[in-house]
Amino acid sequence: MMKKTRLFLMMVAMAGTLFAGTYNLDKSHSHVSFKVKHMMISTVEGQFDKFNGNFVYDEKTKTLISINGTVDANSIDTKVAKRDTDLRSANFFDVTKYPILTFTSTQIKGDKVYGKLTMHGVTKEVIFNLDIAGTITDPWGNIRTGLSLSGSVDRRDYGLKWNKIIEAGGVLVGDKVKIDIGAEGIKTK
Repeated sequence: MMKKTRLFLMMVAMAGTLFAGTYNLDKSHSHVSFKVKHMMISTVEGQFDKFNGNFVYDEKTKTLISINGTVDANSIDTKVAKRDTDLRSANFFDVTKYPILTFTSTQIKGDKVYGKLTMHGVTKEVIFNLDIAGTITDPWGNIRTGLSLSGSVDRRDYGLKWNKIIEAGGVLVGDKVKIDIGAEGIKTK
């Protein structure tokens, strides 16, 4: 009886992913961006220009099954060359030693994506808010799905601790970093 129950549960689990497809990121219609406080009074925005990833999405149940991605830390772009050079240095990302950031989902429940983010050689559990925009067929016959992830991390948890106390009080760089990922994927054939 136990074997039949296990077999039945395995079949149900497999049936839940029968309509799932793998989607590769369309990098020209996706982004990986962030925001962090500067001197406690303004916000600096930036992005990474080089990234890769894919996700598995079940069109029938409208459910995200998994998502994985990598980011080239050297591709950081805040629109200020001097700041970008500093962010690439050992003060922050240390791109010579830690060139890649990775994210791998471990569980998806409703509108939350749980996973492991590795940055600066440190891996931590993170939770992102999930919004699925839906699925369409483009004019060239490709099936596309759009989704976004948002959340925040404390950069100190990843060993990015450099900072300066400012005279007016507070610090030069905020510790909380807001992350926003827009992913448009094209279903693989």
